[in-house]
Parts: sequence; structure tokens; C-alpha cells
Amino acid sequence: MTRNVDDRVIPGTLNVGHTLPTTAQALIYTTLIQVDVTTLFSMIAASILGSWLGAGVVARWPKRNVQIGMGVALFVAATIFFMQQLQLFPSGGTDIGVSGIRLVVAVVVNFALGALMTLGIGLYAPCMILVSLLGMNPTVAFPIMMGSCAFLMPVGSLRFIREKSYSPRAALGLAIGGVPAVLLAAYIVKTLDLYYVRWLVIVVVIYTSISMLWSAYRSVSAGSILEPRRAGM
Repeated sequence: MTRNVDDRVIPGTLNVGHTLPTTAQALIYTTLIQVDVTTLFSMIAASILGSWLGAGVVARWPKRNVQIGMGVALFVAATIFFMQQLQLFPSGGTDIGVSGIRLVVAVVVNFALGALMTLGIGLYAPCMILVSLLGMNPTVAFPIMMGSCAFLMPVGSLRFIREKSYSPRAALGLAIGGVPAVLLAAYIVKTLDLYYVRWLVIVVVIYTSISMLWSAYRSVSAGSILEPRRAGM
């Protein structure tokens, strides 16, 4: 908003600046929140492999189509979760881990989410709804999300630093302010009633869904505006 950072280096600045707070979050949440070790490490490993192996494939997909698909899928998932909250639909929601076919589903979907991160599709909201729909306690998503990103972000940060595609001053500010903030956030999340955590998940996922669909719509609108200009040339 204050235009202190060039738009071109915003992605790199955010990635570099948030690496230390995200790593701190991963350590804090895995300590504070009880989660099944097999589930945790399987899903983290899946997202890392997805980001690494799937990057070349996903990078060739039209970003707008992925945004539309993810936006619709998240909205449907949030609707199902909303119905569960109102007890109009069967729900689980207290497990700290999964096994069998549910673990397979968790690993496969988190692999896909890790790959989609290369397109700028965030992992947090989809992972929250995945964990919830698989019948786990929604707070279990926090160590899984942060653990995934704690491994993924340093790799991306090194690339941005090497290419000098970031603002050192802004990144330092994010890192210094971010670590105390995650300590406070961890305490809030740990003490929140599960009922309110579920509503928080619904709000975050619906917001993310609308944001993705709006971004896809804007890209179409921008394309339709540019076409007549090209024709005039």
C-alpha cells in the first residue's frame, strides 16, 4: 500500500521474509499440537515431493484454469463442512491422525497441493479443509501446513536471494516482526475451542475460494481488454 517495495520483488520479499517465521511456526505447532507422527511426516513428505517432482508438469498448466478448478472445489468443500457444522451432514473431527485409505487420500492430495504451490496456489486453506473432511481435528492442519512450508520456503528463498529478486530491508522487517507474531498465534490457536476453529476454517476457505475465482475473472477481463488493442495495432 505504501509502495515501499517494487511489485516485481514482492513474491521474493514475502518468501524470504516469511521463511524464518514459518520455520518457527513449524517447530512450535509440532510441539504444542498433538498429531500422529506417521500422518504428519507422510503429508509433509508428499507436499515436498509434489513441489519438486510436480513443478515441471504443473508449471505448464494454465494458471487461470487451475484457479477456477481450485476455487470451485474449495467452495464445495467449505459448503460440505458448513453443513457438518450445522449437523445437516455426518461429521467426524477429533482424530489426530489417519490410516489406511484415508492416509492414502491425505498423501495423494497433499502431493497435488505441493505441486500447485509452484503456480502460487496456497497450501494452507486446501490443507485445512482436507484435514477436516478426513475427520481429523482441524488444529492438526497447523503443524502439517507449517511443516510443509518450512521445508519448501527455504529452497525458494535461496533462488530469490541468488537472483537479487527481493527487498532485504522489507524481508528483514517481516522476519523480525513475524517470529513474535507466530508465538502469539500459536497460543491463540492452541486455546481456541474446536467449534470456533471449524468456523475459522470455513471462513478462510470461502475467502480463498472467492479470491481464486476473482483472480481468474480479472485475468479474463484483462485479456479481453488487451485483445482489441492488439487488433488495433
